[in-house]
Amino acid sequence: MAKAETETTVRLDLNNPVFQENLLTLQKPERLAALDTLGRLRQMTWNQVYRDKGLHWEKILSVKPPAGIDAIYSLRITQSRRATAYRDGDFIRLLTVAPDHDSTYGRQ
Repeated sequence: MAKAETETTVRLDLNNPVFQENLLTLQKPERLAALDTLGRLRQMTWNQVYRDKGLHWEKILSVKPPAGIDAIYSLRITQSRRATAYRDGDFIRLLTVAPDHDSTYGRQ
């Protein structure tokens, strides 16, 4: 990836209805923690996202991405929950907030 691409500030896309439903139905302490994470994300560069030990951005190999998306990733959005997302240019397009760790990776 080119240097300029990884130094670009992350832009958030929170428009996915599933993500919105997942986020808005979290209990208040978790919802506030998720919003803190989102606020932090929008101040980061992509390089910082990739390296941040707290977010733990990782490719999900067990889930085949939809057509037109290279890969789906997970990131820690609260202490106990992970979100799924993909990168689209400067945007992180958020898809879900998983109810538990295993469901993030498509496991039952």
